[in-house]
Amino acid sequence: MLTRKQQELLLFIHERMKESGVPPSFDEMKDALDLASKSGIHRLITALEERGFIRRLPNRARALEVIKLPEAYSPSLQPRRGFSPSVIEGSLGKPQPAQVTPPPARPVRSEPSSAVPVPLMGRIAAGVPISAIQNNTHDVIVPAEMLGSGEHYALEVKGDSMIDAGILDGDTVIIRNTTTASPGEIVVALVDDEEATLKRFRRKGASIALEAANPAYETRIFSADRVKVQGKLVGLIRRYH
Repeated sequence: MLTRKQQELLLFIHERMKESGVPPSFDEMKDALDLASKSGIHRLITALEERGFIRRLPNRARALEVIKLPEAYSPSLQPRRGFSPSVIEGSLGKPQPAQVTPPPARPVRSEPSSAVPVPLMGRIAAGVPISAIQNNTHDVIVPAEMLGSGEHYALEVKGDSMIDAGILDGDTVIIRNTTTASPGEIVVALVDDEEATLKRFRRKGASIALEAANPAYETRIFSADRVKVQGKLVGLIRRYH
C-alpha cells in the first residue's frame, strides 16, 4: 500500500514518461505535488524505490524507471501538474490525516479467562513508512497476561526493518494505546499526520529519532512536532505455516 502522495508521484512520473519518454525533473515533481521543497520529493522517491515501484538508473541524471504500478491504477487516472487524484479507496484516500482511531474500550469479563479479543486495525510498516492504520477488520485472541492495563489494538507487520528486535514480516504486534513513550521503547509513530511506522523511539536533543533494528535501514530524525506516538509494543504473535 502506498500513501496518497507516493501514488500521486508514481503516476505523475509514469504519465510524463509515456508522453515524452523522459522523467520529470525534481522541480516539476515538486510543483505537481504542490510541495514546498524538493526534500519531500527525495523522501517519496526513496520510498517508491525501496518498495520496488521505481528504479534509479546509475550514472544518468534524472534517470528513473517505473517498474510497476499500484493494483488500483486505472488509465482514467491521468496525473497533471498540480493534480491530486483520489486513488486510494476508503478513508485512507481522503485528505484528512490518517490518525489512529483508538479502539473502543472493551468490558472486562468477570469470569476467569486466559484469552482476550483485541481488534486488528490493519497493517504497520517495519521498513518504509506506509499509511498503516485502517478500520477494525476482525479480532485476534491474545493471552490475557500479555496485555496488562489500558486499551490495546493489534497490527500486522509489513517489512523487515525490525528483524534484529525479533519482529518479522507477517507478525502481528500487540500495541498498548498511548501518546507517550520512553527512549528505547518500540512504538507506533505517525509522521507528518500521514505515514505510520513501527520503530524504536529515541530523543536527539529537541528532535525525535525513529530507529530501525536492521543495519540496512537508516535512523530517521524529525522535529518533535512532526511525530506523534500512537502506541507502544507490548507483545507479538507469530504463525508458522
